[in-house]
Amino acid sequence: MSSAQASDPHDVSVPIARVVLVAATAALGGFLFGFDTAVINGAVSAIGEQFSTGPFLLGFAVASALIGCAIGAWYAGRIADRYGRIRVMLIAAALFVASAIGCGLAFTVWDFSFWRIVGGLGVGAASVIAPAYIAEVSPPAYRGRLGSLQQLAIVSGIFVALLSDAAIVAAAGTATAPWLLGLEAWRWMFLVEVIPAVIYGVLALTIPESPRYLIARGEMSKAKEVLTRYVGGDVEKVSTDILKTVEGKSDRPRFAILRRGRFNLLPIVWIGIGLSVLQQFTGINVIFYYSTTLWQAVGFDEQDSLTITVITSVTNIVTTIIAIMLIDKVGRKPLLLVGAMGQFACLAVLTFIFASAPIVNGQPVLDGAAGTTALIAANLYVVFFGASWGPVVWVLLGEMFSNKIRAVALSVAAAAQWTANFVISTTFPALAAVGLGLAYGVYTVFAFVAIFFVIKYVKETKGRTLESMSEEPTPVV
Repeated sequence: MSSAQASDPHDVSVPIARVVLVAATAALGGFLFGFDTAVINGAVSAIGEQFSTGPFLLGFAVASALIGCAIGAWYAGRIADRYGRIRVMLIAAALFVASAIGCGLAFTVWDFSFWRIVGGLGVGAASVIAPAYIAEVSPPAYRGRLGSLQQLAIVSGIFVALLSDAAIVAAAGTATAPWLLGLEAWRWMFLVEVIPAVIYGVLALTIPESPRYLIARGEMSKAKEVLTRYVGGDVEKVSTDILKTVEGKSDRPRFAILRRGRFNLLPIVWIGIGLSVLQQFTGINVIFYYSTTLWQAVGFDEQDSLTITVITSVTNIVTTIIAIMLIDKVGRKPLLLVGAMGQFACLAVLTFIFASAPIVNGQPVLDGAAGTTALIAANLYVVFFGASWGPVVWVLLGEMFSNKIRAVALSVAAAAQWTANFVISTTFPALAAVGLGLAYGVYTVFAFVAIFFVIKYVKETKGRTLESMSEEPTPVV
């Protein structure tokens, strides 16, 4: 057993409230992540009408942010390793502000898509830096719960975005109607994001740099001060363990994630990619990007569809809180396994309902019990996702990699996640045009695959120190 593993993960000698405040500040990036990606929900139809776009171009406008997300995630780890975690947060905040203003004042679908990509760069950066930073400043005994704040912030951002969309539509009458200053209501859906983006940037200036980054840069005294205030335990021992894991770290860290002698990723990085891709390929973001349009298609009016979507986002928040309560007690792997099985069951029900629904004017019609059952199944699906794959994947990505490769490996996994998100989001309109039963059938298959992926490849990290994580996965147990 290594010295890192031998340390008591429950030895916490700092006030947990102090650590929560720092972790919550970092997780504000997750709030903007959720807000930026979900705010489009209430504006999809209005944007299509405003810019007279066809289904493909509208799908691209919706999903264009995900291109930026993948790029932002890919480079965030390298920037974080070179310039620090805090600077990445500040860059992300600036990108969020620029995107909010650009989207709100867009003239065409093309410049709208450009500004969505800019916002995506911020989302991608935030998706990498928040879990990495939180893992690096958290005591091991609380790391799962604190890491789950990222997902709680994401779903809270989704909720606030959907709630503000619904409130703006209620005030203006419709998303296309002129509202404040003569601007259409849908434009204000994006402009309001400036407020949380500025708050995120200001608060990022108040939190300390990661001790792992500081030690890698040779700033041992500053790192020990941060460890003393936020991580606790035997600071001398922890700092020594960290130093051992970052010594000899390459100035070109992207090569550290490759197998020695082969142009191939380390197995642990492939597992991170697998978790990221499967989290998206079960179709979760179809619910949050297209649910308003989806429920309108099966018979609900615009306001009711927005209300249903808000209720779904509240469900996601509640289940994420449940995950926070369980993750450091039950562990990561059991939650993922139960979540995958629950998602599979709910998606199978949705597949059956939509595949068997009568088609009227090219759209499925859910009469009577079918509509109620679909609503229940969709929300139960969100329950299983929110209590498992939503928060747990981000926690694992923040802690499963060694100090030497964490930021860069997390970047690769997050970039894969955003790429998968882009694939799902851009293909959904085409799949739905063939039939919603086909779309949900595809997601059901991937949920089934996720069950066996967790059983075979995911290893438990509950209670382990970050310094005990190796660059190779531990044997299956």
